[in-house]
Parts: sequence; structure tokens; C-alpha cells
Amino acid sequence: MSETPNIKKLQEEVNALQKPKTLKLPTISDLFSEQIQLAGKSEALNNILNTPPPDKWIKKHPFIKDYLYVPIDKVEYLLRRIFKKYSIEITGQGTAFNGVWVTVRVHYHNPVTGDMQFHDGIGACQLQTAKGTSPADLANINNGALSMAFPIAKTVAIKDACDHFGNIFGCNLNRKDTLPFTPDTELIDRYEKTLN
Repeated sequence: MSETPNIKKLQEEVNALQKPKTLKLPTISDLFSEQIQLAGKSEALNNILNTPPPDKWIKKHPFIKDYLYVPIDKVEYLLRRIFKKYSIEITGQGTAFNGVWVTVRVHYHNPVTGDMQFHDGIGACQLQTAKGTSPADLANINNGALSMAFPIAKTVAIKDACDHFGNIFGCNLNRKDTLPFTPDTELIDRYEKTLN
């Protein structure tokens, strides 16, 4: 008789295993809430990056007619303020005709994804020569011309790389007929609803 309860108990366990369990299936919102949050955060960041720079930051180039730019100190400020972590890597340099060129890679921490990403840029600067002489004749290059030209080319390269971020870095200052950035407010709204 002592075996009968054990068989009965075993049968109950087998029946319990065979009985289909009710699963709570995730909703579409559950499945995509993480992607909605990521996309919403990305769109909010794009909105910041495509804000025009303050008028007082915009300067006219002293030598290039009608050329506007955001100075390097403002660009570096924005890199620190928005991305918190960044580094500049010089990826190449050289001479061309009567000037020098520098390529850089601006590494930055994407605050939305947490990944390190980068943008590349190139800059150039002509060598200063004695007044009234031909830049083609290398004998006319001023002392210290290389010492000045390479840092200027590096600065131009950094700003060129940062133009890829958006308007706040000055990307559209000298472009005509650009489309204005309009954030996807529906996406931002959906993202904000996931926070509640």
C-alpha cells in the first residue's frame, strides 16, 4: 500500500508537466520599447546637434570672402559639453604645392548608445612666403611657416570632421538652399511615453 501514493504522486507530476502553461506574450510595445527609447534618444540628440550656433559664435573669415565659421574654441567646447569624452587622432599629414595638409579622426563617446564612434576630417594651409614673391619658389618661404601651417591645417581638419555632427558645429553656415532639420516629434513623443 505504501507504493500506491508514490505512483499517484508521480502521475500528478507527469500530468502537471504535460499541462500547457499559460504564457504571457509580450506586446509590440514591449518588444520595441528598447528600440523606441534608443531611437527617441537619438532623435533628441539630433535635435540638439542641428540647432544653429549662437550668432555671437559665428565669425567671418579674414581672408576668404563671405566665408563664415565657428572658431575652434567653440567646437572644442561643444565636444566636451555634448559628448563628454573625445580624442583627436592625426591620421595623416603632408605637403601639396605650396602648402600642407592634415587629416584627423575625431573619436567621440555617443551619449545615446554608449559606443565610441568617429568622424574624419581634412584641412590644409598654404605656407607663408615673403611679400610679393611667388609661392611656387620654395626659397621665398618665411621662417616658421611650417610651424604655423601645420597647426592651422590640423584645426581646419578638426572643424571639418565636426561639421558632420550638425548645424551647431557650423556645418551649414556656407551652404545655400539647405533643408532645415525638423525632428520627428512623433518618435520623441513615443519615447517620452516609455518613460512614464
